[in-house]
Amino acid sequence: MFATYLVVTLLTSAVNGLAATANFIGHEYPRSQADKLRVPRSWMRPLGTLLAAGALGLLAGFAVPVLGTLAAAGLVLYFLGALCVHLRVRDYQLVPWAVFFCLPAAALVVNLAHHGSW
Repeated sequence: MFATYLVVTLLTSAVNGLAATANFIGHEYPRSQADKLRVPRSWMRPLGTLLAAGALGLLAGFAVPVLGTLAAAGLVLYFLGALCVHLRVRDYQLVPWAVFFCLPAAALVVNLAHHGSW
């Protein structure tokens, strides 16, 4: 069980950390997504900060388990909000969203299972 917890947590943290970095540096993909979803570009850094906090919180969960659980739950909520934004503009190309959503959802499940909170 620990191996699954370790791999899922590290993968989720890495992917969200890279997404945060893309927001911070103004990479083309998050900018084009913001334009398509009618999200102001001025929100890119605050959204990147939320992603970075989630990524770091997952890693902090190795030392303080409740932080990892809260970070995973926060990322799940973040991506549920993103789903609402996609649906608001009738964007149904949700495969990238689903990947980004499933990672923190899996991290939350393995975090709860690993730390015996079920």
